[in-house]
Amino acid sequence: MRRPAAVAPARAVGERVRDSVGSNRGDARQDRRADRRDRYRDNRGDRRADRRDRYRDNRGDRRADRRDRYRDQRGDYRRDRRADRRDRYRDQRGDYRRDRYRDRRDYRRDGRDYRRDRYNYRDGYRAGRREARRDYRRWNRHNWRQNRRYNWNRYRYNNRSHFSLGRYYAPYRGYRYRRLNVGFFLDRLFFGDRYWINDPWSYRLPDVYGPYRWVRYYDDVVLVDIYTGEVVDVIHDFFW
Repeated sequence: MRRPAAVAPARAVGERVRDSVGSNRGDARQDRRADRRDRYRDNRGDRRADRRDRYRDNRGDRRADRRDRYRDQRGDYRRDRRADRRDRYRDQRGDYRRDRYRDRRDYRRDGRDYRRDRYNYRDGYRAGRREARRDYRRWNRHNWRQNRRYNWNRYRYNNRSHFSLGRYYAPYRGYRYRRLNVGFFLDRLFFGDRYWINDPWSYRLPDVYGPYRWVRYYDDVVLVDIYTGEVVDVIHDFFW
């Protein structure tokens, strides 16, 4: 009857052993979890630090690369700009020298032409003066207004359309008609060759010689000494 009493302490010892083993397992599990958390935090911090370091290194490298590219591009741009300036300067200098050479050559040629024209003009002027002194009065030798051959008034009455020459264009803009008389001196543009009456007889006017020319002046016909511009004879309202 005493045997069953010894079983109870054995059970109690087994329970205590199980409790101690379970507590040890729980502690070991918690320690492992704590270790994992610590390692995770450490690894996470290390990874963040590594990423920051890599980002800083990459950022510094990118900045350095950008600076190097900017310096290289700036240096290339400056060199290209200098080369362009040198080329433009050389081209402009060459063009300027060529133009100056051509201008000097043209100036010398113009000077030779001017001297030749002046010489020819002097000779022509002297010849004209000699001719004028010789026969410049021939056109009015017999007072042409008294000669019936030059009855321009009757001829104009029968040939009205022939005396209608259209509008007169003065050589100066804004110039207005002024009634001329014998002895007046005209500007040379008013008796240029475009105003000459090349066939005086078609208007029943006498032929003239030497320095004299029949010239249209608005609706008047004027006899002018083209050497001096003096009006020698004038018929007012000659044209329609």
